[in-house]
Amino acid sequence: MSFEYPQDFRYLDSHEYVRLDGEIATIGITEFAVDQLGDIVFLELPEIGDLVTKGDRFGTIESVKAVEELNSPVTGTVVERNDVLIDEPEQISDDPYGEGWFLKVRINDADEVNDALTADEYRAQVEGE
Repeated sequence: MSFEYPQDFRYLDSHEYVRLDGEIATIGITEFAVDQLGDIVFLELPEIGDLVTKGDRFGTIESVKAVEELNSPVTGTVVERNDVLIDEPEQISDDPYGEGWFLKVRINDADEVNDALTADEYRAQVEGE
C-alpha cells in the first residue's frame, strides 16, 4: 500500500503529524498510523484551554488491536479540538490529513517543529528505505 506524506507537514517517529499555519499547529496521526491501528474505536483528547507540551502525552487512541499514547510535537494551548472524532473515531480513517485532525494548538515557539521529521525523513523511516 502506498501512503501519502504531505510535504508541508512535519512528523514524529510515533506517527503524529503537525502542520503550522502561523501560530496555530494542527495535530493528528498519519495515514500509516491509521493503517497500523486498524479499526479505531476510541479517542481521548485534551480540553480546549489545556496546555500540551512537546514530547509529552496529550491523549490516547484505541483500536481493536491496540491502545496507543498520542504525543505532542509542539508546546502550546489547545484552541480547538475535533469533537466529531470523539463521537465517531472511525472517521479518522477516512481523511487523516484533512477532516481527521485532532487538535489545533496556539504554539509558544514555532521553531519546535524543526525538530520533527520532514516528509522524506518520515517516509524513509516507515518504509525502511
